[in-house]
Parts: sequence; C-alpha cells; structure tokens
Amino acid sequence: MSSGVFDNTIGTLSQSMDLRLMKQNVVSSNIANADTPGFKAKEIDFEQELREALGETDELKLAGENPHHIVPREGEPISPEIYDDPNGVESLDGNTVDRAAEMAKLAENQILYSSSVEAMKKKLGMVRYAITEGGGNR
Repeated sequence: MSSGVFDNTIGTLSQSMDLRLMKQNVVSSNIANADTPGFKAKEIDFEQELREALGETDELKLAGENPHHIVPREGEPISPEIYDDPNGVESLDGNTVDRAAEMAKLAENQILYSSSVEAMKKKLGMVRYAITEGGGNR
C-alpha cells in the first residue's frame, strides 16, 4: 500500500487501527471476565507491536540505520503477543482484573483509535483532492 499514490502514512495508520482493534478486544475481554474466578487480566504491548509492524526494531539500531524511519511491513500479518498482565493484583478469588483501570484503558484506546480514523480520513481526502480537483484548469 505504500507505493504509487499511497505513501507510508496510509499503511502506518492502517496497521495502527488494526492493533488498536486488537487492544480493544483484549480490554473488552478483561472487563467481561472481571467477575470470573481465577481469570488473569490480559495485556498486549501495543507500542512494541506497532514498532515491529512499522519495521522499527532494535535490529535497525544495531545496523546503524535510523530506527525512526518508518517503513511498514507489507503483506505480513500482525500477530501481537497477548500475555497475562504482570501488574495485576490478585483478588481473593484469584481474578486480577481491575475493572476501573480496564475501563480507563478502554476509553483511552477508543480515543486513540478514533484519532487514527480521523487522520486516515484526512489523508484519503487529500488524495481524493489531488486526483479530482488538484489537477488545475479543465
């Protein structure tokens, strides 16, 4: 998606939205299981996954390349690791979900997802303008 008319921004925003959706599902699952005895809250490292999805890894730093140069990996599925939240405090029934903290994560993630959607709409609007009206006189 980063060739031709589309640049890296669209690919980056797309991968960001995919990861935000995955995070939303993990947090929603935590909330749904807040009363399930023995349930361990799950977490996904969004920032690390996004860095990897964009090709920004420690290997770039070791190779002497600019680690902030964003080059989305095309065609590779994003498969973040979902793990037990190590910061969870276990209640008497063994559950580690903090409902208030999860609700805050849900709200924050929704705002960030919506921001990515708005940025994508603006970027696609710019592309549409360039194609339809930016051509000058007709």
